[in-house]
Amino acid sequence: MLFNLLFRKNIKNASDEELTKLLFEGDKAALGELFRRYAHLVMGVCLKYLQHEANSEDLMMKIFEGLPNKNVKTEIKHFKSWIYTCSKNECLMLLRKKKQDTASIDVALLYTEDNAEAKLERALQKELEYTKLEKAIARLKPDQRNSIELFYLKNMSYDIIAKETKQSLKQIKSHIQNGKRKLKIILESDREFEQ
Repeated sequence: MLFNLLFRKNIKNASDEELTKLLFEGDKAALGELFRRYAHLVMGVCLKYLQHEANSEDLMMKIFEGLPNKNVKTEIKHFKSWIYTCSKNECLMLLRKKKQDTASIDVALLYTEDNAEAKLERALQKELEYTKLEKAIARLKPDQRNSIELFYLKNMSYDIIAKETKQSLKQIKSHIQNGKRKLKIILESDREFEQ
């Protein structure tokens, strides 16, 4: 009893593993500390799948309220990844019931950090860069475009691309090198045109 009183004063310093053990023993202070640490993560996951702030908040609360009663068959070594998986599964079960569309990952990631405004700006900038890159890739010669897409977007090796396209290794390397050079020229000329 005395140990519990002393420990509760230092619960913020407890590890996730210690808090998880206390949680399944019914310790509400441990639940509160885990909520403080991971509510933003669970909310982000819920937003990713549900695309509705109020529904996401309700599900987040339901997930945390149900934690002490969870039937856990294995030892939880990494609470963060475990709660992420639990949250994802809860969302998917709810979506199966409601048959809702899922949200994009970028929307969910905005809510997982405190600086949502800056995150949104970075996400929009990145999306703009991807769009420019896609347009530039579309302007390449077919062999260059195909080789670039297979190498960079599908992570295929030179050898696999050569087998897939029935071209020599030397040709594939040439297409990729010339394609990269052409992409750089296209992107730089587009930048100059924008200014």
